[in-house]
Amino acid sequence: MICVSLQLETVGEFLEAVEKFPFAELRLENLQPSDEEVARLFSLKKKLIATMRPGPYSESERRRILMAAVNAGASFVDIELESDPEFRKDIVRLARKKGSEIIVSYHNHELTPPAGELQKILSRCFESGADIAKIACHAHSLRDSARILGLLDSPGSVVAIGMGPAGRLTRIMAPLLGSPFTYASAEAGRETADGQLDFEKLAMLLRELGKRND
Repeated sequence: MICVSLQLETVGEFLEAVEKFPFAELRLENLQPSDEEVARLFSLKKKLIATMRPGPYSESERRRILMAAVNAGASFVDIELESDPEFRKDIVRLARKKGSEIIVSYHNHELTPPAGELQKILSRCFESGADIAKIACHAHSLRDSARILGLLDSPGSVVAIGMGPAGRLTRIMAPLLGSPFTYASAEAGRETADGQLDFEKLAMLLRELGKRND
């Protein structure tokens, strides 16, 4: 399954883009929406991930927006592993009540840690309340990508991503090896992370690989 990651500037842009895809991540960092605007987005009959990475807004503002998304019906909410436990606590409690799945995500934009460290990070994600653990690391080589993909042999639901050109392999292979989904951009030039493939290209590659495995 492919999740299209969208990072846009207005509610209208999000509404237009979401119509094109069955599953999308709404990256809200550039929007600073009101509760009413969040409700308008996440009450859509679509499978949607609510994500708002740390940036210009306070933790209380981020928590308000993510909790509004969960209240409105977000299918998933993404919380960074590095976030303060107090920040996570209220969101996790509300997500459990509302039936939203919790993604606890770890990002390393510099490198891919050794296998033992990756396993410890994965365990911390689940200990922090994850239904799905997302591990995204910059891959400098195919060996890094192989190490990332090795996480899919672990217990639990894992999204394993190698960022950067050497990590593109992971974006194609992960869903074939047990990852519940992988991320893509809406189109070339609209990537939200280094190494993302666009939706059409990734869908084509997965179809072709699927045929060869039939």
